[in-house]
Formats: sequence, C-alpha cells, structure tokens
Amino acid sequence: MPPTLLISKELPTLQYNLSRDRFDTSWQAPLSTLLGLGRAAGADFIEFFLERVNYISCLAEDDAITSISPRLMTGAGVRVFRGKADCYVSTNDLSFAGLKAALEKGLSILGLQLPAPNAYVPEINLEMIRDYTTVKDKEAWLSQCSSMKEMGEILLDANQKLKQKASHAQSRRAVYFRDWQEVLVAASDGTFARDIRLSQSVGYNLLCADGAHRSSIGKRAGNTSDPNFLRTWNYETVAEEVAESAGKMLYADYVESGTYPIIMANEFGGVIFHEACGHLLETTQIEQKTTPFIDKKGEKIAHENLTAWDEGRSENAFGTIDMDDEGMPTQRTLLIENGILKNFLADRAGSMRTGHPRTGSGRRQDYKYVAASRMRNTYIAPGNYSIDDLFASIDKGIYCKQMGGGSVGATGEFNFAVSEAYLIENGKITKPLKGATLIGEAKDIMNKISMCSQDLGLAPGFCGSVSGSIYVTVGQPHLKVDSITVGGR
Repeated sequence: MPPTLLISKELPTLQYNLSRDRFDTSWQAPLSTLLGLGRAAGADFIEFFLERVNYISCLAEDDAITSISPRLMTGAGVRVFRGKADCYVSTNDLSFAGLKAALEKGLSILGLQLPAPNAYVPEINLEMIRDYTTVKDKEAWLSQCSSMKEMGEILLDANQKLKQKASHAQSRRAVYFRDWQEVLVAASDGTFARDIRLSQSVGYNLLCADGAHRSSIGKRAGNTSDPNFLRTWNYETVAEEVAESAGKMLYADYVESGTYPIIMANEFGGVIFHEACGHLLETTQIEQKTTPFIDKKGEKIAHENLTAWDEGRSENAFGTIDMDDEGMPTQRTLLIENGILKNFLADRAGSMRTGHPRTGSGRRQDYKYVAASRMRNTYIAPGNYSIDDLFASIDKGIYCKQMGGGSVGATGEFNFAVSEAYLIENGKITKPLKGATLIGEAKDIMNKISMCSQDLGLAPGFCGSVSGSIYVTVGQPHLKVDSITVGGR
C-alpha cells in the first residue's frame, strides 16, 4: 500500500492488487490516488465510473429461435471539470496505468498538465463504500436468472400459445433480454458507491393479415430485481390480450381526421407525457435553451387536475435504481403539483450550470457515455374521477387504448401513432378504429388534461437521449384530454 502522501514521480511505480471479478474496496486506494492526481493538476472535480455488463437477448420468431445475442463488456469513464467546462474520456483498460492515461487525456483537453515530478499528490479521502448490492442479495442475481436453454423453451411455448389464440397470424415474435450491470462510482467530493442492476424485459409482437387488412399489436413487460421474472411471465394471459386486440384492429375502420376529445388508457399511455413534457423538464434542455418551461418554476404549466412525479423507488419498476450513475441515492421528485411546475430533473453538471438541485437523475447507457439528467419512473398521478366519469363526459371522441411509436421535436411538438383505438359515442365505446395519430404541443396538451381516474398503471420503456438509451417507466391513470388534433384519413 502506498503512503498517504505521494510524490508525482512515484506514480509510475505504484502497484495495486485490484479485484478483477468484482468492484470492491480493493479499488479504493488506486482511485483515491488518481482523484488526488487530478486535483493536484488543477481540476475542480473528477469522477470515475466503472462498469461490468453481462447481457443476453433471445428472439423466437414463429416456431424457431432465430437469434441469441450475448454481450460482455467492461470499461470505465473519467469526467473532469474545470469551472463549468468539462470533458469525458472512456477506456476499456481498467489497469491503474489505463485509468491514469484516460485521466491525463481528460486533463489535457481542458488545458491542464500533470504536476511536476517532485510535487505532492495527496489522495482523496473517499467515504466508506456505500454498497447497495447487500440490500437485496444482489450478488446472487446473475446465477439465479434463467439459463439460455430455459429462455428458448419459454419463448417457444409462448409463441405456440399465441398461435392457438390468434386468427390470421402472419408473424409471431416473442423476445426477451436480461441486462446485468455492476457499477462503481468514485469522485473527488468523496463519493464511493457500488451497485448491481438487473433489468429484464419480455414481450410479444403479433402481425395479422387477411387480404388487404392488416393489424400489428405488441405487449411488453419489464422488471428490475427479480431473477425469476421470465419464469413467472404469464404469457397465456398476455397472448389472449394481444390476439384479441389484433383481431379487433384487423377489420377496424380508419379514423376520420379532426379535433376530438380523447381518453387515453393507463400504463403505456404515459409515453406522451414522458416524451412531450418529461424531457422538457430535464436540465439538459435548460442548458440548451430548448424548453418552453425554462423560467416557469412555480408557475402554472398544466391543468390544475394534473400532478406528475419522477422517481426511482417503485418496487421492480423498469426505471427503478438504488443510486444514479453519479453515485447519488435515488429519490422521489415532484415535477408538477396541481398544474404548478415544482422541480426539474438535474444531474451534477446540470445542477452546476442551472442552479437546480440534483435529483439523483444522472444516468447513462454505459461507460462510453457521460451521465446526463434523465427520467426514471415518470408518471401522472391518480386523480379523483372514475373511468365511467371520463367516458360519460364525452359525446363523441376517441378512446386510445394502446399507443404505438412517435416522434417529438426539441421544444415539445409531438405526433404519436395509436395502435389500438375505439370510437366513443354518447359516453360508450361503439367500434374499433385504426390509423389514428395524435398531434400537438406539450405546452398546450398539458393544459387540456382535465380529468384523471384512479387506476394508475406503469409500463416499461426505452428512452434515447444525449447519454444513450436507458430503461425507464412511463405511466398514468386513464385520463381525458379535452381536445387534440387526430390525424387519419
């Protein structure tokens, strides 16, 4: 073990006995030294993010396994701040020399140089490791997950069940993935934290065809923290739901374009709030000046019946994390309360540059990306109305039961396809519709969500932004939008 106080010229001779199969306290001494070296070079703040990944996906198409894709990855990233300017360097060389080289590169980008040979390099005093892996016996998760053989058997059985339930099936797909990740964060403010994450998702996609008629319906479930997730997937029930929806949409009439009141179903209906509003409440958007809510904190931005949260604590939800990728414990963040904007989502850099407090929202796809302010489990809270109240308030409108894909502009303009929709007449569902697209702007739509029911539901999603693709949850109860443009025929 090196002495507490080093001289710069001694660094190349240091030897550390690092654990290669896990991130533990053996990493404390070398990271303390490197952090001290960065501070001695003149950096204001330095952060190391270390990662190991064990990922596998399995795809069943009709009655065959067509793809099994494993991925093993190990790497680290170092972020260096000088004032409010920063740079990020990543490497897959986790030796002391490799991490030191990445640090030197980051320092040089910001115009900083290593200390002179005889300069003292005091180590950074890291906290006693905060190890979140002990909370739920996370060390055992990977060994408890389904084997490759078991994955294939379950997906083939699931596709067989879908074949039995669906009529006019042209393509049946069942897909599963497991993403195991170990992370370690060490920073010059003393942060030293470790976690293991286990994210899994499984789902169907069914394409039906009869002559010129087509329909496509998908259904996906997601989970964190449960190694038995795939084994307990109730694919028979899901197959019935998917087959029923696809059958109804196969011969559905096309919707007529116009402006309608709509009811959006719970669970994945929350994707519109996530995309059209949630991203605009990230400090990344404030830094880029691309959000209409930049100076609206404390002001009304939505209907008084709308309250929204972002948090990382819901049990087993797809966006749940015990700590973010900057080592901050997760928390609940109230975004909107009764229409009033209460908080933004902030990572470390976003907090530094905008003044908004950190919210445990610094997230990244992997070590090759610098962390940024990102959502976790984001949803509109339950309201005071029943579902019957919502339908009774509409003479003619559209029930959007399942959302499809869509796109959102930088400042909140959006369009989203509806994969399963129904006409509402005199408060009742009368017939299925297809081809509907919802079109609008975030700042307008938020003020038109006038009624929320009590049946909050959450659904898994994948979110892409400046720090890559991450796992998130979207959600809402059934809700009514007073009017929105619906594209169709």
